[in-house]
Amino acid sequence: MIRTPRDNEESKRTISRRAILLGAGQLTFMGILGLRMRFMQVEQADKFRLLAEENRVNIRLLPPARGLIYDRFGEIIATNEQNYSIVVVREDAGDVDATIANLARLVELDPEDLERATQELKRRSPFVPVTVADLLEWDDLARVAVNSPTLPGVSPEVGLSRYYPQGADFAHVLGYVGPVSDYDLGKIDDPDPLLQIPKFQIGKVGVETKLETELRGRAGTRRIEVNSVGRVMRELDRHEGVAGANLQLTVDAMLQNFVQARLGSESASAIVMDTQNGDVLAAGSTPSFDPNKFVRGISVADYGDLVENEFRPLANKSAQGTYPPGSTFKMVTALAALEDGVITPDEKIRCNGFIELGNRRFHCWKRAGHGNVDLNTSLQQSCDVFYYEIAARVGIEKISKMARKLGLGERHKLPMSGIAAGLAPTKDWKREWANKREGYNPDWLVGDTLNAGIGQGFVLTSPLQLAIMTARIASGKAVLPRLVKTINSIEVGTEAAPPLDINENHLRAIRKGMFDVSNHQRGTAYRSRIAEKTLLMAGKTGTSQVRNITAEERASGVIKNSDLPWKRRDHALFVGFAPYDDPRVAVSVVIEHGGGGSTAAAPIARDIMLQALYGGLPPLAAYPSSQRGTIQKMREGLSLRDPGTAQSGRIKT
Repeated sequence: MIRTPRDNEESKRTISRRAILLGAGQLTFMGILGLRMRFMQVEQADKFRLLAEENRVNIRLLPPARGLIYDRFGEIIATNEQNYSIVVVREDAGDVDATIANLARLVELDPEDLERATQELKRRSPFVPVTVADLLEWDDLARVAVNSPTLPGVSPEVGLSRYYPQGADFAHVLGYVGPVSDYDLGKIDDPDPLLQIPKFQIGKVGVETKLETELRGRAGTRRIEVNSVGRVMRELDRHEGVAGANLQLTVDAMLQNFVQARLGSESASAIVMDTQNGDVLAAGSTPSFDPNKFVRGISVADYGDLVENEFRPLANKSAQGTYPPGSTFKMVTALAALEDGVITPDEKIRCNGFIELGNRRFHCWKRAGHGNVDLNTSLQQSCDVFYYEIAARVGIEKISKMARKLGLGERHKLPMSGIAAGLAPTKDWKREWANKREGYNPDWLVGDTLNAGIGQGFVLTSPLQLAIMTARIASGKAVLPRLVKTINSIEVGTEAAPPLDINENHLRAIRKGMFDVSNHQRGTAYRSRIAEKTLLMAGKTGTSQVRNITAEERASGVIKNSDLPWKRRDHALFVGFAPYDDPRVAVSVVIEHGGGGSTAAAPIARDIMLQALYGGLPPLAAYPSSQRGTIQKMREGLSLRDPGTAQSGRIKT
């Protein structure tokens, strides 16, 4: 078909219009695209830069399993249990408030925990995970995991938490762990990155804090891919951490349980020690508390109850408590005098019920006096006048030197909190002490020596030190206390104790006097004797005053402890070892404001001693026949754990 010039002209105009429209459309599209690119690249640059950075690979620390703790026979006393929690990472969460609001629709959040977590999210670095919910059930964790696409920055976590299966029995020995606090971080110059992990647990007191480095372990790592809204897409790789070291302590869990139960509701403490190697077999302190409450943060009400209790349940009285040792110190004074040669075992001193020094009288506990007494009788009947006399002869410096040789007046190295040093006073010590205070005479007086000679005045000891003293007298060795038996199955602290450097004849004389305390009819602890002939106990009672008795009160009659307010009553003490012919176990017991050592402390110490020697409840035949009915009733009232597969003769090592 032949096109006319007119047709050609019309076709040219049509093409031009189309070209113009197409070009205009292209220009419009390019303009819009350019504007959009400018908007995204300039005005929203920060937003997309953040989104690009959030599409990245994160490296997160994996907390290691904390080391387990066992007793001397392999019974677990501190373990770990599985714990479900939810953490939030602020930089991944975006709108934190909205995210937490969505989370609250899925699981119940404790208001106090939520408030604490909110403050922590603001305070911590944006990349640090913060726990917002803890101790969850599996169903709660599963709901969060299923809804994770709508919860940016939220991660369900499965971890481990400390658990103490023996509850209050070992609270003062093991202590407890708790979440890392700002105070904890402030004490550390170069904190382990592990401590930044949310709710990471570290030792707060006791073995848990003293051996924190060994128990903590080393962190592992995992690499995860996170998308732009903070959701974990996948785990790229994982390197598990190194678990903390497992510890085996020297304590016997069954014996510890008996000690705690036997001390009962008293404000009291007891130490049981192996006389040959210093192993601490039990360290009781009552009342106690449940350390599991501290692991996740104890409530204000529960903590207040503990702090306000006048019996001080948070204090480890067995190692931290210091008391005038009373007559349990008389072995120290006697050994100092024997070693110095100022008395002999057979020398007799007259006791008329008091001695006079200037215009002051120093009284014996027995008002009528004991008559003529030698060393053996003075221990057996606990004559104060005998020790006033020999203390004056030997002097405070030699008494204090002997005290330190027997383990008193020094802070022993054990992985427990607040180990007390006690006090074996000297003239120089008093001078320094008095110069720091107004109204005190800095000179050491003879009266100070007399008081120290019977374990009163400035002398202070702890139950731990008294047990060490008793073990050294019993064995003739300078034994040191040991609490950790093995670390990762490697034995520690097995060095043999050196000789005590005290004349063995003098030690025998002291042991014989202690034997008569428990086994002679006139001995102060005769009622608390052991009837089993192969396990006879030697010991010493003590009653330490916490108040002054005036001359007027003595003239009218000293007020009975039972008639005084609790805090003004005497402390009751007892130390002992057994068997007498082959000492294996030493025991010290202190009952705060318990009254007389012979009536309050000695029966408890005897029961603990028998429990240790038999490795369980002893037969009633081990007790005097007249007491067996009472002992049976006492046992029925004790809250003891089921011994299960407890070994026979557990302590007979």
